[in-house]
Amino acid sequence: MLLPWLLRLAWLSLPLTAGSVLADALHERSTSVQLVVAVVAWAVWAMVVLALLVPRPMGLTALRVVAPAALAAAVWASTETGDGAVLVALAAVPLILSFLPEVGEWMVNGGAYGYERRYLLRAPGALLLGPIAVAEVALVAGALTGPLLLAAHRWLAGAVALVAGGAVVVVCARALHQLSLRWAVLVPAGLVVKDHVTLLDPILFKRTLVEVLQPAPADTDALDLTARAPGVPLELRLKESEPVMLITPGKRANQPGHTAKLMFTPTRPGALLADAGTRRIPTQPASPPPATSSPT
Repeated sequence: MLLPWLLRLAWLSLPLTAGSVLADALHERSTSVQLVVAVVAWAVWAMVVLALLVPRPMGLTALRVVAPAALAAAVWASTETGDGAVLVALAAVPLILSFLPEVGEWMVNGGAYGYERRYLLRAPGALLLGPIAVAEVALVAGALTGPLLLAAHRWLAGAVALVAGGAVVVVCARALHQLSLRWAVLVPAGLVVKDHVTLLDPILFKRTLVEVLQPAPADTDALDLTARAPGVPLELRLKESEPVMLITPGKRANQPGHTAKLMFTPTRPGALLADAGTRRIPTQPASPPPATSSPT
């Protein structure tokens, strides 16, 4: 697979692009501030290098938090120095690659077991309108503010920011990582839907009970597990009703029920359908038997 190697090369080049511009912008800052920024930047860069060498869902979360932060730092540095536009453009390459659906699928499958194949679900629509970006900004700010204040010899403010920022980092990192753990999983027995946003527990739908897995028709009345995510939803139609335990926002009690039809939104619906077809999961509705004419 070529894409992971392109991402690795792009990330390895980041010290020469974003790092170079950032170093120029910090040239007139105090030695302690330069040292803190350098240590943090190299440590985070190395952490993502490791994540790309050993792909895991946690590495995907780290990549998708750090890549925007790296580009933002390069843009800030470029405005400070008044040059480096080309280097900033090159620093955007890892960011663009990191959010490709194929990259997400590659990284979450680094922790897959045996014959299973994981397909990421798209983020809920409401979270795409701002909460995800706010959480990423809060995480980065919470991690950097304390050390930078201490480096500037603002001891009291730095100590307070260090403690408060640590709490913010834990909360935001946990929330963002949950988005990397929402999957539709093809397993030998069938299809598992693992989505803590809409379902209390992962549910296995056995292959023998699947009538069809297909793009959801516009007029479908299937149980909606898409969380209003953009994209092409898939409809899973079963031969009989299966029990589900739904998470209902705003209510303390979860809602038990049964359904024979549900829909969800993977990041790569076409790839999921193609893979399901090779695993003897029907991806086309069964054709009705031909009508026979009665003798007259």
